[in-house]
Amino acid sequence: MVSRVRIPRTDLEVHPLCLGGNVFGWTADVDTSAAVLDAYLDAGGDFVDTADSYTWRVEGNTGGDSERVLGGWMAARGVRDRLVVATKVGSWPERPGLSPANVRAACDDSLRRLGTDHIDLYYAHRDDPDTPLEDALGGFDELVRAGKVRHVGLSNFSAERLTSALTVAERHGLARPVALQPHYNLVERAVFEDELADVAASADLGVMPYFALAKGFLTGKYRPGDAPDTSGPMASARAGGAVEYLDDRGVRVLGVLEEVAGAHDVPMASVALAWLAAQPTVTAPIASARTVEQLHTILPMADLELADDEVAALTTASEDTRLDA
Repeated sequence: MVSRVRIPRTDLEVHPLCLGGNVFGWTADVDTSAAVLDAYLDAGGDFVDTADSYTWRVEGNTGGDSERVLGGWMAARGVRDRLVVATKVGSWPERPGLSPANVRAACDDSLRRLGTDHIDLYYAHRDDPDTPLEDALGGFDELVRAGKVRHVGLSNFSAERLTSALTVAERHGLARPVALQPHYNLVERAVFEDELADVAASADLGVMPYFALAKGFLTGKYRPGDAPDTSGPMASARAGGAVEYLDDRGVRVLGVLEEVAGAHDVPMASVALAWLAAQPTVTAPIASARTVEQLHTILPMADLELADDEVAALTTASEDTRLDA
């Protein structure tokens, strides 16, 4: 039985791996996405992350594609009440920013695409400096009071703005953010650990890191001498970004990941996710899977308990020695 983790300050207990929906309707078509979701649900998974901006400019798509794929699957399977659904507002050019009017309209759009009457965790996808925090959080608070949103989260906020948002929410009695979604993984540590971690800990926020596998680098797929893959829909940015991690530190990290994975007989990706899950404040890392086979490389993290010396070895290997030069 997979152990559950609780999102702080909520009654939500979730699977320790949050399934990322950014590939639904894009690199995973509707049928493949359904197969991945079926396998995740069968394995005890119940925490899915998407966004209104996960929309792909292909023929026949009208926006909000990931939400629509997820909503169609939930309706077909009749499983909405078994899932904790997180989505986001503020990044999609069709619904930009965090003005109360936009947050209200975007939420209604997302509810319609998801085929549900409530969103369990609704994130501000990124900060909106043009909207006062009191107004932005007031818009989210209105949705919570209306029963359309259960809890509020923030993504891609600086430590200063995160602190301000928490202060504003408390001062004005608005729905308090309970979750933070930052960019954080074994080879991207500095921003979260040096700037955001203390705020998250002191505010008792649940942390759901995205790009938890560093654009696929921490799966072990990329090795020294590899060139970026220039074919297929995920080519360019993601593969190129992954190969950029192949410096001395990246090679060290891969070496320790491979050693620990071998000791536990699990894929390297699961070890990378388990390291994240072992970090203070992290509730559930987010990782996506384009196929059922890929899903099976990340699911073992849910049962994987790394020894203290294994966590320490990975932490040491991933330290950026250039910062000490």
